[in-house]
Formats: sequence, C-alpha cells, structure tokens
Amino acid sequence: MTDTVQQTKSQFVAVASIAAELSAVMEVAKEISLAAANAKAIAFRAGEKARGFQPITDFINELAKETITLVNAINEHALLLYRLTVNEYRTSTAFDKFQAATKMAEGAQYQSSLQTSTEAVEQRMLECRKQFKRHVGQLLDQLQEVMHPARAARVIAANSRIEASQAGEYLLSLQAVAESVDRAAQIIHNNVQRCRSALNVINITE
Repeated sequence: MTDTVQQTKSQFVAVASIAAELSAVMEVAKEISLAAANAKAIAFRAGEKARGFQPITDFINELAKETITLVNAINEHALLLYRLTVNEYRTSTAFDKFQAATKMAEGAQYQSSLQTSTEAVEQRMLECRKQFKRHVGQLLDQLQEVMHPARAARVIAANSRIEASQAGEYLLSLQAVAESVDRAAQIIHNNVQRCRSALNVINITE
C-alpha cells in the first residue's frame, strides 16, 4: 500500500470519528435545550423566588439553538470532507495502477501513451488533496466557533447556581439544571477537542 492510499484511509478514519463526536454534541445540545425548558417551568412556579433565574433560561435555550445550528453546518462540511476523501482514494488507487502499468511497460513501444493518462490522474489526485486541506482548515475554524457557546454555557451555569441559591424550596431543582448545563458544556468542549485532534493527526501535506 502506497503512502498516498494509506493517507486517504487515515482521512476516512478521521472523518468517521468526527461524525461520531458531532452526533454526541448534537444530542447534548438538545439536552441543554430540554434543561432550559425545565428550568423555565420551575422558575415560573417559583415566581419571585426565582425571578433572577427566569432570563437565564432564555440564555440557556439560545446557546442550545446556536450550538445545534453550528453543528448542523459542521456536519455538512464533514460530509463534504468524506466525499473529497472518497474521490482522493479513487484517484490515488488509479494513479498507483497507472504507475504500476507504466513500470511493467518499460521498454515497450507504446509506453509513452500511458504518460498523459497518468499525469491527468495525478493532477486530479493533487487537486482533491488541495481541496481537502482547504476544507480541513475551514472545519477547524467552525469547531473553534462551537467552543464559544460551550464556554458561555459554563459561565451561565455558574450564574445559575448563584440565582438558584435564592430560590428557597426550589433551590435543588434549579441547581440540578445548572449542573446539567455545566456538565453538558464540558462534554461539548471535550468532544469538539477530540474532533480537532482527529483532524490534526491527518497528514495533509501536499
């Protein structure tokens, strides 16, 4: 197996890993949205005791929506990376076969006729690799964007604990919401970091 074909196999693994991590992030974002709805209901029942908590529920819900939107966009980009990897794998395999055929045809009368096809396949292979590299950079930027709502969610969770402490008998319920948001934000952060690591280990040199 050539280095080029091995590289595309590594890309398949990385893209598959990213898809799995993003699926988990999406589920956690939905959990945050559910936590916001629960918190809103609790804050409504608590009335004046949780007055400061009520606007926090809106922030939590907005962060969940923002995360879901970002992850949907990243999923589309990850799908594009998968298609580029498929194309690169096909052209890399074809290039290897042309090279092998050229070697076997050394000294043959029509050996030069293989050169044009070999060069055309090589050009397509290099173009796929170039596009992949460019889109990896864009995907890394998108993953960085997902970190922003995750960090904001942790700050909101800290504020939620403060507001929950003034909610009397609703304290434990609202604290549970704050803990769930904090935990979800940490999970999102960890999963996104694994996505970034998966991309960084790919050998994408031209």
